[in-house]
Amino acid sequence: MRKAHIALLTVGVIYGLNYYVAKGLMPDLIGPSGFITLRVVGGGLMFWVILMMVGRQKIDRGDWGRLAICGLTGVAVNQLCFFNGLSLTSPVHASLIMTINPIFVLVASSFLLGSKVTGRKLTGIVLGGVGAATLLLLGAGNEVTDNGASIRGDALILINSISYGVYLVVVKPLMAKYKPLTVIAWVFFFGAVFAVPFGVGEVMEIKWDAFEVEHWQGIVFVIVGTTFLAYLLNVYALGIVEPTVVSIYIYLQPLIVMLILGGLIYMGVRETESDLNIQTAISALAIFTGVWLVSIPNGWLTSRSKA
Repeated sequence: MRKAHIALLTVGVIYGLNYYVAKGLMPDLIGPSGFITLRVVGGGLMFWVILMMVGRQKIDRGDWGRLAICGLTGVAVNQLCFFNGLSLTSPVHASLIMTINPIFVLVASSFLLGSKVTGRKLTGIVLGGVGAATLLLLGAGNEVTDNGASIRGDALILINSISYGVYLVVVKPLMAKYKPLTVIAWVFFFGAVFAVPFGVGEVMEIKWDAFEVEHWQGIVFVIVGTTFLAYLLNVYALGIVEPTVVSIYIYLQPLIVMLILGGLIYMGVRETESDLNIQTAISALAIFTGVWLVSIPNGWLTSRSKA
């Protein structure tokens, strides 16, 4: 159990750093959909090389459809919406909207697994929804505002969060049946089938001769760290803990983003200051409160009051 939490903590840090690393490359050097093609192909090849080395498992005929859905929701829609959204909004908005993911995991679990939704959790869903809606309204329009946000970018991040919530629930039964590496290799195979057609054109337009050392380092971080390592650690943890536990670690992402933002402001990158304002803080409070109400165990409040 402890190893699963260490894995999820590592994933949270990687994803938090990814907001700034990836955004620093898009869209001037790499188009967002083209970047996803590099991620899916590069990360997928690494998974398959290792799988071939350790040995493949036979997949039951009835599981192919579920693997295809996991590839669609956990790789194609998830990554395409995230990178396209991140290129159009601020890292702060993106990381805050992503924290609503546990709510979507709960909703997906209710529909797909029959999980019970209590009155407290329903209140949390409403609060989180209000917080996310407020952030979307702060985007003000499809054009990027002074704080780097746009309603189109925020909406794409929200779709990404919904898709990833569905993925965490749908992939769970596969984790109980197959090795994590087997699952993630096939998930990326199907993800590539769905995602590559959307990004191959942007890959062909990349001006590779314009890349400097830090740009290559950023690409390596996104493909090896954010894609290969993060997905592998996530799917390992899913084999041990529930999807809601995995989703709760998304809380780390805005924390890491805020720390990076504070460092940038300290170093004199003044344009990042507009990411921090009272409206964003109120939205964050609503989202965090909503997700907290959804995530705490049943009976926890009662037991705490009796203590």
